[in-house]
Amino acid sequence: MEALVAAVDQGTSSTRVLVFNAKTAEVISQHQVEIQQSFPREGWVEEDPKEIMQSVYECIEKTCEKLSQLKVDISRVKAVGVTNQRETTLVWDRATGEPLYNAIVWLDLRTQSTVERLIKKAPGENKNHLKHLTGLPISTYFSAVKLRWLLDNVDEVREAVRTGRALFGTVDSWIIWNLTGGRSGGVHATDVSNASRTMLFNIHSMEWDPELCRYGTGCFLLQNTGCKPVMSNHGLLTTVAYKLGRHMPCCYALEGSVAIAGAVVQWLKNNMGMVQTSSEIEKLAAEVGTSHGCYFVPAFSGLYAPYWEPSARGIICGLTQFTNKKHLAFAALEAVCFQTREILDAMNQDSGVPLTQLRVDGGMTTNRLLMQLQADILCIPVVRPTMSETTALGAAVAAGAAEGVDVWSLSPGHLPLIKSETFQPQINPEESNFRFSRWKKAVQKAMNWETMETCSTSEGMELQLSLVHSEFTD
Repeated sequence: MEALVAAVDQGTSSTRVLVFNAKTAEVISQHQVEIQQSFPREGWVEEDPKEIMQSVYECIEKTCEKLSQLKVDISRVKAVGVTNQRETTLVWDRATGEPLYNAIVWLDLRTQSTVERLIKKAPGENKNHLKHLTGLPISTYFSAVKLRWLLDNVDEVREAVRTGRALFGTVDSWIIWNLTGGRSGGVHATDVSNASRTMLFNIHSMEWDPELCRYGTGCFLLQNTGCKPVMSNHGLLTTVAYKLGRHMPCCYALEGSVAIAGAVVQWLKNNMGMVQTSSEIEKLAAEVGTSHGCYFVPAFSGLYAPYWEPSARGIICGLTQFTNKKHLAFAALEAVCFQTREILDAMNQDSGVPLTQLRVDGGMTTNRLLMQLQADILCIPVVRPTMSETTALGAAVAAGAAEGVDVWSLSPGHLPLIKSETFQPQINPEESNFRFSRWKKAVQKAMNWETMETCSTSEGMELQLSLVHSEFTD
């Protein structure tokens, strides 16, 4: 009987559990549950840690039920991998197992005043002061400043830290701790790829950095840069891509993060009522095939790479009396493509190796119009796998290749082949460059709209972080 490997894919908007055939990478069973977000104040984004875990449990239960219906023995599942929204931050009580506050989501902006004070304390007020250690700029995006906010503003967190009961982690840590026993001996662990997004982790020594722990969570594009970290001069992050084994080398990546990608479609559906379902956006945009000179910058939570500008806000410009909702739908899809091009241009400059194709995955890749637009705007082919769950597959492969499991070989010749479809550019580079230049003009008009309110952090309190114990899994 062929071995199976499972993956828990806990994202910002949903949780999925998938079971793969370890030989063919075929999805045998899967289940998905949506996750609700709350917005207590403008710029704040939270999720309920208990709802996250309940969604994981439900997905596991339903996935196993489907395996049983298929007459598949659950004991054939040899390992479980976890992939997750990375910078989202939680603190919980090791004694009771209760979360001490909601999870603060990666795109939350409440820590902007803390970030500004940290930057002012840095030599030369340089936001990249810690980049030589972390690969990251000082930003609201990462976990350290979210933890600082929790320590400053939540009495239960401070008390739990004082009494040694607090556990801190990203979503993977919360899931692993609960699945391995919780308060009855649960394993408090993370991996280096998640740790590298906390702004507390030294990406060279591959350890929590004492200096960092004293000092002071979309669309995500990564370019593998090999075993040496490449520091970006063009607004990208230097991050840990993976480390597949205790004695295996660490591989690094350049990464660009877009705060609002698929969420722009949700905004058009939920906030503006333009469509009933997300899939209708493609049909609406395809009816006109152009934005008619309309440009949409969805900077709802500021702009991430390559600008790192939290004061930016969303803007729609270039409107005329002929503009209608179909043009807005097209402009929204184009916005995803323009943001992707900004990041790829930065990657090309930092790496010195121009990309010749872009490989994509995720829910938005089912939108054929978007894939074609992406190829047109980038002027390179876009390759889409026929099986869109490659994020979960990667987690499953890593779990299946773990020491003691060994049901999946990481040798390129032994990995399963995934069929793909290629979208070739259909417009000339001059047209692409013209549209991109207009987009960049719109971006400049979106800058400096918002002045962040001062956070409730005590002004007299030292901006120091106490690192709650965690360990790494390879």
